[in-house]
Amino acid sequence: VQLVESGGGLVQPGGSLRLSCVASGFTFSSAAMSWYRQAPGKQRELVAAISSGGTTNYADSVKSRFTIARDNAKNTVYLQMNSLKPEDTAVYYCQTPWGGLRNYWGQGTQVTVFS
Repeated sequence: VQLVESGGGLVQPGGSLRLSCVASGFTFSSAAMSWYRQAPGKQRELVAAISSGGTTNYADSVKSRFTIARDNAKNTVYLQMNSLKPEDTAVYYCQTPWGGLRNYWGQGTQVTVFS
């Protein structure tokens, strides 16, 4: 299982970014996928999740601003982030519990929202 994130960067408050996570090594279309984030000095937290069937869930702090989506033909899960705030600054990780025995993580991509 391999997860490779991209799309992070520097953005001003109110701006947008789209993160991508390309997956390989498992049957992507059958896998639940999630985005987590970890800010300095804080625990890693769930941001958004999407089931194999397309059902989505979001943390309250990002509802109406972030959108998770998947493209099974490209083995890719996306996180569209709009109206970004300084408190969204974190390393963002792609995750899947494929196989049910452990969680798999990508290497992370840094998102920094600054004035």
